[in-house]
Amino acid sequence: MILSLIKRNLKLYFRDKISVFFSMLGVLIVLVLYLVFLANLFSSDIANIGYGLDPGEFIDNWIMAGVISVTTVTTTLGAYGVMINDNQTKIVNDFKVSPIKRSSLVLSYVLSSVLVGLIMSIFALCFAEAYILVYGGAIMRFSAIIKALGIILLSVLMSSSVIFFIIAFIKSSNAFAAISTVFGSIVGFLMGVYVPIGTLQGAASVIRAFPFAHTAVLMRQVMIQGTLPNGVNLDDLPDGVKQALGIEFAYGDFIMPASLHILLMLAVTILFFGLGVIAFSRKRK
Repeated sequence: MILSLIKRNLKLYFRDKISVFFSMLGVLIVLVLYLVFLANLFSSDIANIGYGLDPGEFIDNWIMAGVISVTTVTTTLGAYGVMINDNQTKIVNDFKVSPIKRSSLVLSYVLSSVLVGLIMSIFALCFAEAYILVYGGAIMRFSAIIKALGIILLSVLMSSSVIFFIIAFIKSSNAFAAISTVFGSIVGFLMGVYVPIGTLQGAASVIRAFPFAHTAVLMRQVMIQGTLPNGVNLDDLPDGVKQALGIEFAYGDFIMPASLHILLMLAVTILFFGLGVIAFSRKRK
């Protein structure tokens, strides 16, 4: 029964072109900013690092890591529009008089959002690799692709759980549309994608505290490692450059390792899914 509900939710999401567009709004903003402003912004700085780096390929991978990261969040959010619409149009009442358990119905929305996030994010990954290849870069190695897919899965799960909690307090399609538009517009900023974190100073601490920003850090590390010549690792790059571009997060003298980024994302996923379950349980009462 849950599989049938998930299939229905996916059809409704992809049938609504406006919903799909707004869920990709953040990605479109990133691409426009990149093509107009960011492409040549750091070319000279990257060239000065040395090690034989290709500035164009480096920046292409940096921005595409941001595109993929934003996609994991905004498309997952957009998928919950089916749930909001069902509640507002009272379609959910039809489910209530059927043998379907309410918990199964809610779970189908959550799983649908995860699937939408995965599908759209994998599409974004394919688009990013095709773009990089067309402009003279190299496709990621198989091991790097597996890591990227793991980051996408973890980010989508975290996004779905956080939004699952938030969605418990949204009652109308208009409110959901407003939140989707605003969130889709600012999530790239809070991930350090629109503007590199090194140029923000005061806001940098806010970005480092934003859970979704850790997705971008991990994705950048995986993708940028592939742009480095043989024998050169991320550890060899200047700390100032890595921190300015959000390739690593520094808290004072402490550099956050990849394992802690992953643990933080897992903790946020579990926490907000639990809070979402509590919120929907109280809502039912």
